[in-house]
Amino acid sequence: MKTQNVSRTVLAAGVGAVLAATALLYVPELLGQGPPSPPGPAERATIAAHAGAQAALLDLAALITDREEWLRDHPDDEASWAELGAAYTERGTRLGDVRDYPRAEEALRRSLAEKPAAEGNLDAQLGLGALAGARGDWKSAKEWGEKVRKADPRRWPVYPVLMDAYNGLGEYKAAQQAMRSLEGLRKGAVVRSRASQSYRDRGWREDADAAALDAVALAETGAEKAASLARLGDLAWDRGEPDEALVRYGAALGLVRDHGPSLAGRARALAALGRIDEAVRDWRAALARLPLPEYVLEAGELYESLGRDADAEALYERLRTGPWARGAVSLALLDADHGNPAAAVTRMRAEWARGHRSVRVADALGWALHRSGASKEALEYAKRATEEGLRSALFTYHRGEIERALSAAGPARRHLAEALRINPWFSPLLAPRAKESLAVLGEPSDELPPELRPEPAAPQAPGTPGTSQQRQSPRKQVAAAGATDPSQASDAANPGDSANPEEAAALEAPEAPEAKPAGSGSPVTG
Repeated sequence: MKTQNVSRTVLAAGVGAVLAATALLYVPELLGQGPPSPPGPAERATIAAHAGAQAALLDLAALITDREEWLRDHPDDEASWAELGAAYTERGTRLGDVRDYPRAEEALRRSLAEKPAAEGNLDAQLGLGALAGARGDWKSAKEWGEKVRKADPRRWPVYPVLMDAYNGLGEYKAAQQAMRSLEGLRKGAVVRSRASQSYRDRGWREDADAAALDAVALAETGAEKAASLARLGDLAWDRGEPDEALVRYGAALGLVRDHGPSLAGRARALAALGRIDEAVRDWRAALARLPLPEYVLEAGELYESLGRDADAEALYERLRTGPWARGAVSLALLDADHGNPAAAVTRMRAEWARGHRSVRVADALGWALHRSGASKEALEYAKRATEEGLRSALFTYHRGEIERALSAAGPARRHLAEALRINPWFSPLLAPRAKESLAVLGEPSDELPPELRPEPAAPQAPGTPGTSQQRQSPRKQVAAAGATDPSQASDAANPGDSANPEEAAALEAPEAPEAKPAGSGSPVTG
């Protein structure tokens, strides 16, 4: 599907980490005598946050209600304001509801009003960094995160926030360094899940899968385990294994039956397996539970591939008009393929100018340029998207089509075939087009391209030195003459001893390598 899985939201790990840093552990029953009562929903959310785990959504909602009530009577409690702001951000991210973000900002700013940053209010600053990331403002997220890291380098929740920011800005080496810092400070499911994402971004598929399996084993709550299983499903989908992805998403949904990322993942896997009615059902459930812009686009393209144009257009219109926090790439891809490519170029150039130079933005800008007729400029962005490390069938397909438009048949053939090797079902619309484009290109020609053809030999008069036998290697000359005398072989093998200097020079010249037929691995012919 169009945005594939590159931007898929499995877990708001940065936001969850912030909540872990700001949560207040209050379990009053433990202070009295006798056995403690089981923790209530708000307390469960706080306990999960302190463990670095993801709370259930109902528990998170209870925590929000509890902090709101507390702050009505204690409005000067800056720590509770920071905790409330972080909880709003996490809920908005996990539900895809941008209405929580203004509430989060108000709470976090109130925390800073009660205790300014200059006085060491790191929780509120960290919360503002996570909020900026949730809104797709990577520059601000980086600024807030680096302030917190400078003040307290051992505060582990800052590193997921910084990783998101660096990835959004295309600063991948900095993101990898932040990952190493996180691993040095913290263990557990959050860290292993983050490591899985880092490995995936670098193209290390086996390592990504192993880290995600670790995250499942280390998960401390059902919600956290479901998120880790969904990541495993995403990795299987990346490899073009819809059956395996289906099992992993199903396991996640067995723990959290309305887990949005797993519903979306199961929908695309079912579509790949031809179970269309079930796929449509799951897409509807996913959009009701977690209406992310990339999900809206993917579902619309499934409908279009089925000939259900009215349903597809309804979803495209929903994408055009909806309030999205991080919808720039999805909107650009929508315009590039289903609307106005020039508008897509304008949108993505603006993102690029903001410093948002991730592989996702590079791919979308390159594709928009190609669709608007500027394929030569587009190729530079397509190369940037495909050469960073992430193995994306969508990105590779886009590059292949751009190269085909530039009459670079060999590279185009290679990249279109590679896209289908990565995942033959990467999009219900574009995977069939990749096959059609390969068919149009046909098999590579047996004829070498001009730049690889040997120069024709100059014509020679009959009887002059330099005949075909003289141009052979010494070993071949001896064999051709049928020489049996060792002295003959020795003389033939030492052309420098020849009485004829021109003949000796010809014998010393190395043989030209045999030309390989097109399609044998040449980077030019593909």
